[in-house]
Amino acid sequence: MIDWLTSLQVRRPWLLIISAIALTVISTIFALRLRLQTGFESLLPESRASVKELKRVTALTTGVSTVFVVLEGNEKTPVSALRAAGDALVPELEKLGEPWVGHAETGVHEGLRYLAPRSGLFLSQERLEALRDDIDSRYAKAVGAASGLFIDLEEGEAGADGGMAPAEIDFSTLRESLRIEGADVERYPDGYYQSQDGHSLIVLVRSKIANGDFDNGSEVLRRIRGVVDQMNVKKFDPAIAVGYAGDLETSVTEFEAVNRDLTDVGIFGSLMIAGVVMLYYLRGRMVLLLMLTIAIGVSWTFGMTELTIGKLNIATGFLFTIIAGNGLNFAIIYMARYLEARRHNEVEAAIGITLKETWVPTLTAGAAAGASYGSLGATDFRGFHDFGVIGGVGIMLCWVATYWALPSMLVVTERIWPLAKESGGFLARLRAKTGNGNFGAPFVYLVSRFPQAVAIIGLALAVLGAAAGVYWVKSDPLEYDLRNLRTDVSERANEMRLDALGNDVTGHVGAAGMAILVDDPSQVAELKTALNARRAAAPADLKPFKSLHALQDFVPEGQEAKIPVLMRIRQRILRAHSAGAVKPEDWAKIEPLLPPENLTPFGMAQLPEEVARAFTEADGTRGRIVYISPTSIPLVDDAHYLFRWADSYRATELPSGKVILGSGRAVIYADMWASVVEDVPKAVWLSFGATVLVVIIAFRGGRSTIAVLGALLVGIAWMMLFLVLLGVKLNFLNFVALPITFGIGVDYSVNVVQRYVREGRGSALLAIRETGGAVILCSMTTTLGYLALVRSANFGVRSLGIAAFIGELCCLLASVLVLPAVLLLIDQKKARADGATASAT
Repeated sequence: MIDWLTSLQVRRPWLLIISAIALTVISTIFALRLRLQTGFESLLPESRASVKELKRVTALTTGVSTVFVVLEGNEKTPVSALRAAGDALVPELEKLGEPWVGHAETGVHEGLRYLAPRSGLFLSQERLEALRDDIDSRYAKAVGAASGLFIDLEEGEAGADGGMAPAEIDFSTLRESLRIEGADVERYPDGYYQSQDGHSLIVLVRSKIANGDFDNGSEVLRRIRGVVDQMNVKKFDPAIAVGYAGDLETSVTEFEAVNRDLTDVGIFGSLMIAGVVMLYYLRGRMVLLLMLTIAIGVSWTFGMTELTIGKLNIATGFLFTIIAGNGLNFAIIYMARYLEARRHNEVEAAIGITLKETWVPTLTAGAAAGASYGSLGATDFRGFHDFGVIGGVGIMLCWVATYWALPSMLVVTERIWPLAKESGGFLARLRAKTGNGNFGAPFVYLVSRFPQAVAIIGLALAVLGAAAGVYWVKSDPLEYDLRNLRTDVSERANEMRLDALGNDVTGHVGAAGMAILVDDPSQVAELKTALNARRAAAPADLKPFKSLHALQDFVPEGQEAKIPVLMRIRQRILRAHSAGAVKPEDWAKIEPLLPPENLTPFGMAQLPEEVARAFTEADGTRGRIVYISPTSIPLVDDAHYLFRWADSYRATELPSGKVILGSGRAVIYADMWASVVEDVPKAVWLSFGATVLVVIIAFRGGRSTIAVLGALLVGIAWMMLFLVLLGVKLNFLNFVALPITFGIGVDYSVNVVQRYVREGRGSALLAIRETGGAVILCSMTTTLGYLALVRSANFGVRSLGIAAFIGELCCLLASVLVLPAVLLLIDQKKARADGATASAT
């Protein structure tokens, strides 16, 4: 088979090249269709109860996203100018129509107009009757004082003339008495979404476009900005500045940031990998051929990803540089052996020798890496599963691309420009001095001069690392500060400020709270009772949530009994006003609070849309949504609190036996950690077991297998030591560095031992001198692929790059230092023993 493939590659190279190009074009078309999902729920299996419930709630409540158009002035900007600008924007924005803009508003005017006259219905019957009696008393005193017939027989405050001042019916009395419990009407000056200092005003825009719809979400923002620009709010006051925030703005901005991040990391990683390859080979054509080879493998990988998985998530989006750096190793080993064989053979013979001598070690390394990735594919956590499937398939496709396309491309370039005819320019002279980068020279020097010291220090550090690893695991190395897992928002500081301002000024329901969806509005009261009981039972410093919000809160109980009392209050105040017993300045404020003459009981259906909108489903159903808000906003960055919050509402059994499920960020994140903690031990042992099996099969057991696995274990122990010393915390992204290090880290010891076995005893230094350079280059391309992740704006991705880099570096050093040092010492001992035996005989 090898002879046939060699013959085909030499005699008909264009056939293989054209077929590779065709597959690459098709794969690229599919790969470009891949979409990135940035939500945490994409990291969990779709069968998980929390994911299914989140999708159910989203499907029923989707179609309402928000954009804050923030108008900011300075201390000299009149409040009226900001309000006029906001009021002028509303009708223009609403002209955009659905689905772009469903509604725009500058405040809660409609809600206040409806609820303020009915505020008395929210009082208890006892409080309302007490208010009625107080008004009756004040009415009698005020009217009597106004007529001059009232004699105050009770003790009161002395007036300016020494007489007793009558009690008045004033605004402050009614405002305090008729305040709706739980409502902060003071936050909305004259009903506007305006900050208390008057310098900012929010135009709240609600769109029918869901947060996750990036393309249409971008179009919404483009159209809104176009309307605002055309309006030119500065004509109301030159100091007015416009900013944008809200969940739709955040969603689109974060998606754009992740895409830019993917591009930046990919380009940066590719340039570093190409640069180190050029530094090693010092031949432009070799760099070009290697880059083309890995481009083919990567395009095949992500084309296959679109066909099998169909999407990327935050864990798999950055696999481009990892697969490119690791998958290039096969081509590097092939190219290094080809150049070595080509010095003494013609092209066809060199191709045949290279294929015969490299396919076993490269396939072994690829199978080990693929097995490590595959161990992740056996987990339920989609962040691991998809990472493992894409990585495992990608590694093997890169191996296929290497042995399918690279030899044929070498044949074609040799025919056009034979290596033997290369000019003796600067690069040629430099190659002659460095010997393909001579990357292995420092390690050859250390091992040859100090083999015993290298072996003892390396093994001692491995023992120390193993002990440190045990300590690390027992000390709970998990990352609980969610700020260390998010995207760096330092460049979006103003947007985050505006978003916080918009949420604070508008009191946007759901901005931080989680939504629970019941089957019937009648279940809301039972749910709230059960949840509040859980909250009351928790210690004071461990309350799982702050409060619950439902549309039913805006529908008071016992309205029929309260209405006659309110009518009595209305009648007394109107008569007092007619008698001149109410000051004009107070009357202007009291009149909006007076219950309407035709006051009747109302329910959820009668509430204005402005009040009910946050509790209304996509089909118009009202009253089934309950929001549960966190104890405090800063606490949502603490995973310990999120676990407690999630447990408080993820499942609630009602007296009827019905179980109401909850989901959202808190439950999703808690389930993520539970899945990670459950799956990581399984993935680690599967990866290690698969790696051991691959090495045993490749070397048929024996001392070679022990040597390869021994070097791997030394590298892993060193990795543990560095992770402890650097204080690295584990999270749902960098966890994958542990299992994949087995399969990828074993690559280097496999190639060193393979060369040692082929050359025979006493060739440990030769293996490093001849193969070590390529092995080190392989490691450098892989580590540079990891280091590129450190450039990411996401702290979790950075931590993955750091942890994987540490593991890669430790396994490399163990393979090119400790492994050859031990082999050299063993060979020297055997040589002395053989010499002693020969002398004895």
